[in-house]
Amino acid sequence: MQPIFHNDWDTVLKAEYDKPYYQSLRKFLQSEYATHVIYPQMQDMWTAFELTSYHDVRVVILGQDPYHGPNQAQGMSFSVQSGVKIPPSLRNIFKELSSDLEVPVPSSGTLTGWAKQGVLLLNTVLTVREGAAASHRGKGWELFTDEVIRKLSLRREPIVFILWGRHAQEKTSLINRRRHAIIESVHPSPFSANRGFFGSHPFTRTNDFLVEWGYKPIDWSKTEAAQLNE
Repeated sequence: MQPIFHNDWDTVLKAEYDKPYYQSLRKFLQSEYATHVIYPQMQDMWTAFELTSYHDVRVVILGQDPYHGPNQAQGMSFSVQSGVKIPPSLRNIFKELSSDLEVPVPSSGTLTGWAKQGVLLLNTVLTVREGAAASHRGKGWELFTDEVIRKLSLRREPIVFILWGRHAQEKTSLINRRRHAIIESVHPSPFSANRGFFGSHPFTRTNDFLVEWGYKPIDWSKTEAAQLNE
């Protein structure tokens, strides 16, 4: 399960795969995929890294672990496979997107269009057992994704980190605030969205930072990769 991304992540993360924690994680995942239904499917585990190279990252949206229902997870935080019913948190993200930028609410929950524009949709844990939220936490994924955040923080080119909820905000100590921007609010879950997520304007604020730094803003209305060619 040592990944090959076919981009610069291969070099950036190369040293991680020989570390004891990763070797232990790899054995755990081999057993889990052999004996249980695990999401996302093995070939989709690394989608976020495959679609958004290290050099191309402009924004990081940090999630927790993948969706644990059938046909949902596709290897990117908050994103679901095309044709799948949009989950509640993503539905609230789209509501805020529509309000913030005055664009139509997307009809598909697939976020490949964001990824292709430099938005790294990173979960802190990359796999989960079917129907068992958080079942792969504490197995080594957090050590791996913490290192991903550290590597991004070391970049000279600035990045906007979008941290929704306490779990994501625990990662702020890994980010160099003098170099990068952090946008925080409560999680978009239905349990908390009305306590400060709605009206937080994360998409406008992110683009304001990008333009200030001389980057092209993200076209947040183009959630699917196919829309980028329209």
